[in-house]
Amino acid sequence: MQFLLVAVNAKYIHTNPAVYSLKAYAGEKLKPYISLAEYTINNQMDEILGDLYKRHPDVIGFSCYIWNFSLIRELLRELPKVLPEADIWLGGPEVSFESSDLLNQFPMVKGIIVGEGEETFRDLLSFYVGNGNPEAGSRYHDLKDIPGLVLREGATSVRNLLDINDLPFIYENLKELENKIIYYESGRGCPYRCSYCLSSIDKRVRLRDLDKVKRELQFFLDNRVPQVKLIDRTFNCNRRHAMEIWQYIKENDNGVTNFHFEVAADILDDEELAILKSFRPGLAQLEIGVQTTNPDTLREINRSADISRIAAVVEEIQSNRNIHVHLDLIAGLPFEGYESFQKSFCDVYAMKPEQLQLGFLKVLKGTEIWKKAEKYKIVYQDRPPYEVLHTRWLSYEEILKLKQVEEMVELYYNSNQFMHTLPVLMKEFATSFSMFEKLAEYYGEKGYFLNSPARSYRYQILLAFAVQTVPDKEALFRELLTYDYYLRENAKSRPPFAGELAPYRDQIWDFYQREEKKPELLADYRGYHARQTMKMTHMDVFFYPVWNSREATEMKKSDKPFFVLFDYQKRDALTGEAKAVRVYPDAGNEAL
Repeated sequence: MQFLLVAVNAKYIHTNPAVYSLKAYAGEKLKPYISLAEYTINNQMDEILGDLYKRHPDVIGFSCYIWNFSLIRELLRELPKVLPEADIWLGGPEVSFESSDLLNQFPMVKGIIVGEGEETFRDLLSFYVGNGNPEAGSRYHDLKDIPGLVLREGATSVRNLLDINDLPFIYENLKELENKIIYYESGRGCPYRCSYCLSSIDKRVRLRDLDKVKRELQFFLDNRVPQVKLIDRTFNCNRRHAMEIWQYIKENDNGVTNFHFEVAADILDDEELAILKSFRPGLAQLEIGVQTTNPDTLREINRSADISRIAAVVEEIQSNRNIHVHLDLIAGLPFEGYESFQKSFCDVYAMKPEQLQLGFLKVLKGTEIWKKAEKYKIVYQDRPPYEVLHTRWLSYEEILKLKQVEEMVELYYNSNQFMHTLPVLMKEFATSFSMFEKLAEYYGEKGYFLNSPARSYRYQILLAFAVQTVPDKEALFRELLTYDYYLRENAKSRPPFAGELAPYRDQIWDFYQREEKKPELLADYRGYHARQTMKMTHMDVFFYPVWNSREATEMKKSDKPFFVLFDYQKRDALTGEAKAVRVYPDAGNEAL
């Protein structure tokens, strides 16, 4: 008997901790009857169907979420045609509500595991292994006796939440998960009641024993895992729990592993901020859900966030340049129209996060906002991810405009490719939002949304947009883009927007020859010939102090050239930018 647990992830680098947890909790005796299959939503349905067939499982269980359920729906219709004898089960947040309706839609599905699944899955698996015979290992005579199921006959009894400390550690062989994000939970539940979030339904916060957490985090540290993403909904809801974990990863830092935490910024106190600021650059990154700065919207969605406090905390964290900060916004919330959202965007943009995620409301089954959708006149897609189309306050046309703004933010801000160009360009617009809005309009006029340009060509597009906006500053924007370009990559060919280097070749060559004989800036390249070092690094010439673009109110052109060296072996832990040093041809250097 083989029970196949199927995960369909959003990206190849993702994993599905749910199926690993189900397998681990089933115990050693039942593990031989479990196999796992992970795919992505980018796989063709026929590819997945063929692979499932080749595995010949007796029972198939799908882990269902908003990002994968459309593909799973397709599979459900085809699976019985090639595996007619296999029982099909569903589980996960996407099927834990309106489960009876789903069974009516999909007659091929045997039943649904609702809510927390570990204990229910173990009982279900033992039922199959023991053929419903208690003497052969099953605890139950009949499926309808197993709590936590929805069958065609109706729902069985409600399954109680388990003790989170009874959950075994879910990872064994990390080789199978190489180059993938590792997910980990040190707690379940959330104390907050945000009306759009499924976590608000699980009203009890359960924290894993700290000694266990430390042992398990040490496993990741010992294996030098690149990134561990903690999926606790509000990691710092319990101060002692958060502080002990942060202290532990600081003291046991291996210099490689990055830990991602989702936190409520406005409840971080001075001691918590102090330990965060003491971390190695790149040890941690924080995701902070701001969602909106509209006070009426915050009240309506049951959030008591203090926006001024969030801004102050973000500023404090960023003052040390050691933690990547990711801020979230949601468009389509109650009482948030287009103008109000612009203000929310500008408020959050002013906090200067490394990433600004502009998302759109998903009306999730079971949430309070789902129950009140008619009251708010929220119209949303019938298919997953149930994204908002329009509301009483926001039209579909405005949603489409925000979608285009989102793409501009993703390409030009979140990519970290234009970190010196954007601050200067923004000064030509009334607000940060209007800059991205106008850029989106420019993209639309040129047809770039339909024919997406290559990454390298985005520099050219931004230059053309900047010149259209302020024609008399073309030379400045060419240099800003050149600086941003070489901060990111040591390109073999010169970009078309960059200035001519030929007049300065002799001075650049003299610098590399001096460094070969007596290295100061390039000590890490000792032993290489000057020509080799030139290929591994880059030196460019500027007439504007482009490295000051974030702080300077005005960029004045110099009569004399500035020489800047880009060292790609030394990169910023947060942005990935190469180390830039201003080089004086005669003597002296200055880190930028």
